Amino acid sequence: MKTGAIEADRLKSYIERIERLEEEKKNISEDIKEVFNEAKMHGYDTKIMKECIKMRKLEASELEEKEFLLDTYRRALGMLPTADTDEEQAA
Repeated sequence: MKTGAIEADRLKSYIERIERLEEEKKNISEDIKEVFNEAKMHGYDTKIMKECIKMRKLEASELEEKEFLLDTYRRALGMLPTADTDEEQAA
């Protein structure tokens, strides 16, 4: 059955598939929340866990670059000892 240039059956099939996938995505999101809640009940910091998950997705070179930049910014903001301070302490 065609409506103009649109095949109604095919369109309906796409819409229904997307709706099913959206429902699955909702269920998976709820399952993930449950796992985080369980971890939190056992004393784990879920914000740190989420950061670890993000970091594990990165390639080794991307992770190394991110950590280098983070350390650089922390030093610039006085959140870490500077390289000069490290050398002074070694002497």
